[in-house]
Amino acid sequence: MKGFHERNDSLKCSSKTSIDSSPTSGTGSEPGPIDSKFSKASLWSNFFASAFSVFDPISESSTSSPSIADCEKKASSSKTNGWTAAVKRVVSGGSMRRIHERVMGPSKIGMSSSTSDIWLLGLCYKISQESSGDVDATNGLAAFKHDFSSRILMTYRKGFDAIGDTKITSDASWGCMLRSSQMLVAQALLFHRLGRSWRKPLQKPVDQAYIEILHQFGDSEALAFSIHNLVEAGKTYGLAAGSWVGPYAMCRSWESLARSKSEENDLERRVLPMAVYVVSGDEDGERGGAPVVCTEDASRHCFEFSRHQADWTPILLLVPLVLGLDKVNPRYIPSLQATFTFPQCLGILGGKPGASTYIVGVQEENVFYLDPHDVQPVVNLSPDNLEADTSSYHCDTIRHIPLDSIDPSLAIGFFCRDKDDFDDFCSRASKLAEESNGAPLFTVGQTHSAFKRIHRGDTMADAGEVGADDYIGGVGTGDMDENSNEDEWQIL
Repeated sequence: MKGFHERNDSLKCSSKTSIDSSPTSGTGSEPGPIDSKFSKASLWSNFFASAFSVFDPISESSTSSPSIADCEKKASSSKTNGWTAAVKRVVSGGSMRRIHERVMGPSKIGMSSSTSDIWLLGLCYKISQESSGDVDATNGLAAFKHDFSSRILMTYRKGFDAIGDTKITSDASWGCMLRSSQMLVAQALLFHRLGRSWRKPLQKPVDQAYIEILHQFGDSEALAFSIHNLVEAGKTYGLAAGSWVGPYAMCRSWESLARSKSEENDLERRVLPMAVYVVSGDEDGERGGAPVVCTEDASRHCFEFSRHQADWTPILLLVPLVLGLDKVNPRYIPSLQATFTFPQCLGILGGKPGASTYIVGVQEENVFYLDPHDVQPVVNLSPDNLEADTSSYHCDTIRHIPLDSIDPSLAIGFFCRDKDDFDDFCSRASKLAEESNGAPLFTVGQTHSAFKRIHRGDTMADAGEVGADDYIGGVGTGDMDENSNEDEWQIL
């Protein structure tokens, strides 16, 4: 981990954004107070978000004579429906990615020329040919590609049952953050049930547990982790079908969904066999600062998840962060890179502004990601069909993006299978914080009170309200000059 910090000292002075190497754009990052300066990318993303929204024809009543206003409305509706039909044909025809690439620039595909080690969700792949020889380097690259293609991919889908009381039957153009979060949770379930060493089978039949995991992410209200249930669980945090959502709201929505599902089933039949802990700052984020992984809170989550029957259970940690205003503060880059070396790593929900992706690996300054911005037909997998075609849940195309160009609003995931694994995570996280040169992503402590007010730097309120005497919503007016160079933190 120390090597990441030493290799990135030069990033403290500058941070570039590369539009040409951005992921293909959809919509997914929630516009908030930090988005006061809109980039060209986000403006185009806003345009497509509205242009590709799913509309339905306006029904006209035939029980009364139409007025002039009614006739004009009908004519206008006809024109709108004509445009909507054309848009739907574009979406259905798979042209959305090509349009986004022409506007935003294509993402970089394939491997770079670098021979540095690759870290993929806690595993290291040796690519260097200096000491191990060409054969070992080739084998390392092949192993990385097999591992990458074994990660579960969730993309836009079309043709599913309408979400709630809406008429929306596709999440194209708005659901990329939800799909990215599904990918992260799916990896946690894979690690829990099949282990980190599991790889996509080359021949059928496939593993029963693997099919059961995919089944639960199907696009139907009857399935636990469907987009339908995520939207319902996240209503308290502003989730709605057809609208954007940010990483923090997404993490809280999973916490809410996990809680509701644990109450529905007994311990043996829970579809999410792990506690969910959203790590936030002091006083649940009300005063900003580096989030604190509180061991007492983690223990309490496990105890409550087990219904007071066990002191510890598997636990999913979700750490939402905002590491800057319009770009990631370079001070955090080495720590972000180092998180991929943790055995507990589940990757990052993040991407370019307005285009969420699932980041799974890192090589030097580049990160590898899975992209949800393809529209595929809905798939209904039976949990007992071990011969099912699961090709739409995997991707062999390797895409990468410079880490310093991702949206500063992101969330990191970790999975700890037992208490020893959690203790190992805490040890690694504490060491990472010590080596962060005063810019930790998060800290570890027994209680929140031990870390109160460590960070009183620039903060931005999630709700956009400014407090006069505290640090909610921005820098305290009396300390603006003193703290102008401190870390930029989003209130979470």
